[in-house]
Amino acid sequence: MQLGEVKQRIEELAGLTVQDLKSDKGAHDVFKAFKTFLNDGKARAAEKKDGNWQANAWVKEGILVGMKLGVLIEHSIALQSGHEWKFVDKDTYPARAFHVEDGVRVVPGGSSVRDGAYLAPSVVMMPPSYVNVGAYVGEGSMIDSHALVGSCAQIGCNVHLSAAAQIGGVLEPVGAVPVIIEDDVMVGGNCGIYEGTVVRSRAVIGTGVILNGSTPVFDIVHERVIRKTDDAPLTIPEGAVVVAGSRKVNGGFADVNGLSIYTPLIIKYRDEKTDSATALESALR
Repeated sequence: MQLGEVKQRIEELAGLTVQDLKSDKGAHDVFKAFKTFLNDGKARAAEKKDGNWQANAWVKEGILVGMKLGVLIEHSIALQSGHEWKFVDKDTYPARAFHVEDGVRVVPGGSSVRDGAYLAPSVVMMPPSYVNVGAYVGEGSMIDSHALVGSCAQIGCNVHLSAAAQIGGVLEPVGAVPVIIEDDVMVGGNCGIYEGTVVRSRAVIGTGVILNGSTPVFDIVHERVIRKTDDAPLTIPEGAVVVAGSRKVNGGFADVNGLSIYTPLIIKYRDEKTDSATALESALR
């Protein structure tokens, strides 16, 4: 099946009840073809058009079709040790298997990629880490230990997701843009990026920074406040260096107790010193 045909059929299937969907004799074949396009990176949950990221609602609908079609089964994967690794999930979403020709390094020790996620050649996953269905990870990126790439998140090329970085998933609503991390971004350890936040290319997100739709970002360099709007997600500018900070909370009780609240701060924009400090070590690849 061609991509256009799969898109049309997915949109038709998405409107069916679960009962009618499971009664459709061709539904599983359509979903199988759809998942192949996901695994090959040819169907993406979001794409950049005219400089802005837009969700591909039909792709998210296709993922949900797979959820509805699936039934719980016990999956079993044979290990070289002779033992078996077992888990329970929908039969439509087994763990994805990689081969040498894929060029992806999944270092042993508890990492897993759900079927329907794309990892480009030269991606490295350190254990334990997880990539969920619908995610896209570009060439040269590293997913470090205890890092999560949530459903439909789009990760660019040469991105470093440091240890315990959490990239949230946005599967529903289907029209919502998922979390986007553009090319050459450095995400520090224990960061959390959620709710469709867009991090533009070459930005550096410092250790422990939390970004979501309800948290304003204070740009000290340009003396402005960056917020999510009704028309656009929270967007971190290209090359911004973001660190965890705090700001005073106003009010009688807050004043008496000296209270402050967490806030992310842009303290500078990327320069040569930043580039050398965040460069990915090519020997690791």
